[in-house]
Amino acid sequence: MPVTARTTARAVVTGASSGIGMALARELARRGHSVILVARRGEILDELATELRSRHHVAAEVRAVDLSDSEATARLCDELSAREISVLCNNAGIATFGAVADLDREYERAQVRLNANAVHDLTLAVLPQMIERGDGGILMVGSAAGNMAIPNNATYAATKAFVNTFSESLRGELKGTGVHVTLLAPGPVRTETPAPEDQSVVDRMVPDFLWHSSDKVAAMSLDALGRNKMRVVPGALSKAMSVAGGYSPRAVVAPIVGRFYGKLGEGD
Repeated sequence: MPVTARTTARAVVTGASSGIGMALARELARRGHSVILVARRGEILDELATELRSRHHVAAEVRAVDLSDSEATARLCDELSAREISVLCNNAGIATFGAVADLDREYERAQVRLNANAVHDLTLAVLPQMIERGDGGILMVGSAAGNMAIPNNATYAATKAFVNTFSESLRGELKGTGVHVTLLAPGPVRTETPAPEDQSVVDRMVPDFLWHSSDKVAAMSLDALGRNKMRVVPGALSKAMSVAGGYSPRAVVAPIVGRFYGKLGEGD
């Protein structure tokens, strides 16, 4: 990690109630970092905090906050700006599938507030103190989807394009400061393979071999952050999407990818 785990410092993980976020919290605690767990579902965070305290003997604090709520996010930012934050994992995010004109407008707005605005606000809250100390780490969970136009996934792709670009732009500003910034661009990630009756439409459409373990992704991401690597792209599908987004004409790729995401919307 870019910083030594200190009893006075905290590593913040948003979206810590499931998936990559929960795996990041566990891996940070395993490495000796005390944590602040952020998500809407406080009861799940309480269970996770108890687990981390017992297993790894670190401090674990819970903040049951809906980061799509601008006022709640502002209150959390005020708190974090006054705390010693060693690591920020901007992980929380949601996605929708289908033609944006047919989707719930308020949910689409909430998606922008969560996926983009909250990432920006939280980063601005902790960055000055990291620069002043000369150490710290910010892990941005973007997406290979942010590298291309994706019909039927428009809001998500646009918000992840913001995260991707914001992350890589920050790196240029922070060179030589001791503050690390790494972009995680994962493909499909899950903790375990669900039973057939519990599978979502995404589980059914994406073959098993393309899924990546959330625990492995978390460890890879924190290792990359420790080395101040610009981007980590785990999984074959994510790598393929990154290549397609970077080198293939959008007019060719967008309709193909859009049809796939349209089918996800039909099955939701």
